[in-house]
Amino acid sequence: MSEETPLYVPPDPKATRYFSFLDKINEKYHASLETYSDLYTWSTKHIDLFWSLVWDDVGIIGGKGSHVVDNQAVPASNPPWFQGARLNWAENMLSCRSEHKIALIQATEPTPNCPSPADRHVTYAQLYDIVANLVSALRQLELKPGDRVASYCSNCIENVAACLAATAIGCIWVSAAADFGAEGVLERFEQVRPRVIFAVDAVVYNAKVHQHLPKLQALLSGLHERCALEPKVVIIETGRRDPSILIRGWELWDSFIAEGKAKVLGRRNGEIEWSRQSFDWPLWILFSSGTTGTPIVHRAGGMLLQSKKEFVICADLRPEDVFFYYTTTGWMMWNFLVSGLSLGCTLVLYDGSPLRDPAYLWRLVDSLRITIFGTSAKYLDQLSKVYKPREHHDLSTLRHIYSTGSPLAPALFDYVYEDIHPNILLASITGGTDICSLFAGMCTALPVYRGEIQCRMLGMAVETYSQEGVKSEEGQAGELVCVRPFPCMPLGFWPLSGFDAPDEAVRAASERFYQAYFAEYKHVWHHGDHVLLTRSRGGNGGGLIMLGRSDGVLNPGGVRFGSSEIYDVLDVCFSVSGHSTATSTIEDALVVGQTIGGGLDERVILFVKLPAGRTLGTDMESMIKTEIRVRRTARHVPARIVQVEDIPYTLNGKRVEVPVKKIINGAPLSSINLATLRNPECLVEYVRVSEQLRAEVGSK
Repeated sequence: MSEETPLYVPPDPKATRYFSFLDKINEKYHASLETYSDLYTWSTKHIDLFWSLVWDDVGIIGGKGSHVVDNQAVPASNPPWFQGARLNWAENMLSCRSEHKIALIQATEPTPNCPSPADRHVTYAQLYDIVANLVSALRQLELKPGDRVASYCSNCIENVAACLAATAIGCIWVSAAADFGAEGVLERFEQVRPRVIFAVDAVVYNAKVHQHLPKLQALLSGLHERCALEPKVVIIETGRRDPSILIRGWELWDSFIAEGKAKVLGRRNGEIEWSRQSFDWPLWILFSSGTTGTPIVHRAGGMLLQSKKEFVICADLRPEDVFFYYTTTGWMMWNFLVSGLSLGCTLVLYDGSPLRDPAYLWRLVDSLRITIFGTSAKYLDQLSKVYKPREHHDLSTLRHIYSTGSPLAPALFDYVYEDIHPNILLASITGGTDICSLFAGMCTALPVYRGEIQCRMLGMAVETYSQEGVKSEEGQAGELVCVRPFPCMPLGFWPLSGFDAPDEAVRAASERFYQAYFAEYKHVWHHGDHVLLTRSRGGNGGGLIMLGRSDGVLNPGGVRFGSSEIYDVLDVCFSVSGHSTATSTIEDALVVGQTIGGGLDERVILFVKLPAGRTLGTDMESMIKTEIRVRRTARHVPARIVQVEDIPYTLNGKRVEVPVKKIINGAPLSSINLATLRNPECLVEYVRVSEQLRAEVGSK
């Protein structure tokens, strides 16, 4: 099929919520908008009028205030939004109180000892009661707005409730996935110093039960040793804990809930006493998967307004939808999914492996009548090699499939429409941890073209720039930038001013924030993605083709993380000042991603420089991989570790990751600007090594 021919055409675009919104703008502002392209252009030109109408249209609960935003502001100024507004994110999530409507369904991967685990359900009324009791229990700890509440947890009902309760009283939510190593979580939590930590006692993955409490104990010991922190610990019992592993005096979830129910604090006339704060009040902290490696603080109003725009106006999600996204609690897609509660729809949580039984998630689609199915491009790629869901399942309830984490290859568009469902909206979406939402994604009124993201999202002024900072011409790839402010722009990096941090630390965080997003191009947001804007078709204003990251972010298996996460392990375990021995010292290192699978995936390559006379042996290579696996995750473990004579650096002392990444992926040395390097002669070795690395990939 020609890529000019859409794979999907909406049956009745005029009946979508998007067209209803367009009509309201035409009526209120006497405009004459007709197409998505018209509305997109208007929404990015009049950001104050657009976001004000979004607030009204999606039914935000709270006081709107009198001033939306300075329409002349530049992104680098990070202007305040909706000054005078007062709202609470959790209050908006729990606006539905139905005793019959299911809010959350939790499914768990089967194990040999439990081959048919029962799904867990809670209605909106039951979820509200759980959250109300948690609010009361947290208030007994004298928590106040701005305190951090964390979880080191699996994707379960209790984790969602804890997030809602913490944010109901104005606390800042911090989440780490249970599969992450204790050392990596420690590095995050010691920066934000949570007063409470929720954790499960065990998790299931690949049909095996993994005990979680030993990792929790290691985390708590580290917090005590490094920053004298003794947080309150609440354990969520799963019924899978090894009884020989002691709880160590930590409070159990049921007991904590009971205490809250007995005291009934934080309620007024039976209603949760919501802590309504400003639009720009911090809601949660996410840890960048990019090269910043820094805690990113997101504003409550921005997260609420942006998700409501995406779900209600762009995606046409409805209360009757059953919404599933395969995610861990440490990925921003968990936050994306939980925000669906504001629509009154049913969310499906899953704790386990997605592919050990390729049929499992598709059986869930039929049994739970899932309508919105979210996943990663890597999952679809792996699934396409082993399974055709359409041959084995009904799947008639499906309306949308969302894919993110890495670019969705054109061939996978074909796979979805041929082997999963021929008549659904397949939405490749892109945004990131940095904004915890989308720059480009779905619209139910637009067609789907092979290999393309449907459109730039309303209100997000996305353009592409050349390396010189010039807007790219049509058909030319460039750097993804956003040239107008947007409400889901982060407040900054932690720590923020006003949260008991030294002024010097706040200033340093502010400077890192500026350098991360605004130093590349003056005034505009630079995201670090290399993309191509396609010509406008069907009134979409042009789609988007993702060409990959333009910085040093690693993305094996669709799991994105910064190179610093590997460098930190090497510094701790193999540096002269760390725990290394004379035979295990690493003088320097460089880590990059090598494209494999025809561009669908990448593998991690670690280059190491050892002391003179030392040679990388199998024992040391095994030690490196083991430490990275234990302190990070299996995804972080390098596929290849290569000893080199030297590590390239820029003239101002920065490791040179991007040029080496280009070289090992086939770029000639002539494409590298050697004048910017302190030791350009060392790249000759990387050119030689790259031939061997590419030969290995080609032979598989």
